[in-house]
Amino acid sequence: MRYINMNGLTPVNTPATPDFPGWIPWTEQQWQEWLSRSRLYNRRLTELHNAGDFETRNEYINARSTHWGRLKEWLKVLSYGKCWFSEVRDLYSHYDVEHFRPKAKSKSTDGTERDAYWWLAFDYTNYRLCGNVGNRKKGNWFPLRVGSLVSSFQTQNEESEEPYLLDPADADDVSLISFDEEGKAVPSPGATEWETMRVEETIKRLKLNEHNDLAEARRKVWLDVSTEIDEYLKHKARCNNGGNPVAREKVRAHCVNIRNMTLPNAELSSVARWCVMFRNDPQLSRLVA
Repeated sequence: MRYINMNGLTPVNTPATPDFPGWIPWTEQQWQEWLSRSRLYNRRLTELHNAGDFETRNEYINARSTHWGRLKEWLKVLSYGKCWFSEVRDLYSHYDVEHFRPKAKSKSTDGTERDAYWWLAFDYTNYRLCGNVGNRKKGNWFPLRVGSLVSSFQTQNEESEEPYLLDPADADDVSLISFDEEGKAVPSPGATEWETMRVEETIKRLKLNEHNDLAEARRKVWLDVSTEIDEYLKHKARCNNGGNPVAREKVRAHCVNIRNMTLPNAELSSVARWCVMFRNDPQLSRLVA
C-alpha cells in the first residue's frame, strides 16, 4: 500500500502521461456534466431513502455503476496503474472502482450489518482502485472501532469515524503497514494496539497475505533490493580510500537501481522502501524516493 494523494485532483487537472498514452484529461465541461449527473442521482436516492424504499434505493445505485466506472482510467493514472491496496498491477487481477465506504450495507467484524453510506455512492472522493482479488472478499466489510462516531445521512461526519480499514488515500494509514523479508504485510514498528488491529484486519479482509502470488512477488522485490544494497555497500567500501573509479561507477549504478525500485511508479515500491529502511542506514535512506 502506497499513499495516493487525491487532494485537489480531478480528471481535468490530471495531466497526460507517457505511462498511459490512452489517458486524455477531461474538459471542464465533461467534468461538470459528470458532477451534475451525480447530483441528479443523489436527489433521487434521497427521495427513495426518505420514502423508506431502501431496496429500490440500492437497486438504483447498482444500476448506475457505469457512472463511477467512467473514472477508472483516471484512478489508474493516479496510482501509475497499480491497485491502491496491493500496489501491483495484473497480479491482483482486474480492477474494480471500489467504494471505500460501502454504498448499500456495511458489515462489522461480527457479521452484523447496518445501512451503509448510500449518499457517497456517486462521490468520487469515496472511490479507490482495487484489484478484484481483494475487493471480492472485502465486499461490504467496513467495521468501526467500538465507541466510534457513526456517520449517517442526517449527520454526515465521516472524518470523525474510526474505521478498521486502512485507506490508501490517507498518508497516516499507509504508514501503519510495513513488510518483512518473507513478503508478508505486517504492522509497522511502534504501532499501537488499535493500529495493529486495523492493519491485521485490513490484511485479512483484502487477502494481502493470503494471496500467495502477491506475497511471493513481495519476497522477490525484497531480495532484489537487498542484493542491490549489498553490492552498493561492497563497492562503496572499496571507494573509501579513493582512486577506484570502477568501484565508484558501480556505486552510482546501484544507487540508481535502488532509487528506481522505490519510485512511486514501480510495482511494490513500498516493499522496496521498507527493505531500505530495515537496514537503518542514514546514507541508504537518502536513496529512497
